[in-house]
Amino acid sequence: MKAKPAPANVPDAPSDLGPRLRAIRLRQGIGLRELARRLDLSPSSISQIETGKIRPSVRTLYALASAFGVTVDEVLFNEPPPPARTGPAAAARTPTEPGLTVQRAAERPAIALNSGVKWERLMFWADEDVEFLEATYLPGGASSPDDSFVRHNGHEFGHVLSGTLRVVVGFDEFVLEAGDSITFPSSTPHRLSNDGTETVRAVWVVRGRRGPDGTQEVQEQGLGAAPPARIETTRPKRGNGAPATKRKR
Repeated sequence: MKAKPAPANVPDAPSDLGPRLRAIRLRQGIGLRELARRLDLSPSSISQIETGKIRPSVRTLYALASAFGVTVDEVLFNEPPPPARTGPAAAARTPTEPGLTVQRAAERPAIALNSGVKWERLMFWADEDVEFLEATYLPGGASSPDDSFVRHNGHEFGHVLSGTLRVVVGFDEFVLEAGDSITFPSSTPHRLSNDGTETVRAVWVVRGRRGPDGTQEVQEQGLGAAPPARIETTRPKRGNGAPATKRKR
């Protein structure tokens, strides 16, 4: 059996990520132990993330953004949220159209996460419900630990530029190669991984993370003004009755 490649060493995340997470937590009046309880992590793990000693995983990063009621762009790249909408415009949730903008490749904000995953922001504009990223998965890199899945509000669109990306959505499994694309609801448990020996590069878009009504989907009522969105790791059921695995090559 072919051995699964171990995640390659990834450069450290920007040194300001931890302090930015801590600043958001303190600004919202959330204690370290309370945040750890919400995310099902130890207080020491949260402290190490805030001090930059360890990097968050993709799942932990999503969970932090959801617990704080902010977008991933705000957490990663310190982008301020757009002005709050009021009146009929808020009900319609009409996004602000972007103007002419150029994002130079050398100036793209980037962050290396845990487990061999790197995100680069391709563009940011005033619609806070759109995340436009280039994702890099080193050999052995994955969006969540083995056999664990993540889900959240929104809908995802992905296009593989190079390498081979394994995507599991619910009980369906797909192997995407360069030129292949995929879309799926983010509320379905999913996992992305690079089980090969070549680095994977993909363009990824997530829309609607805050949900159709402009608020994040709530599993449990949290403290403060913005309750945490539902974001879980789940394990697929095994045994009789499970749908057959689908693979697209």
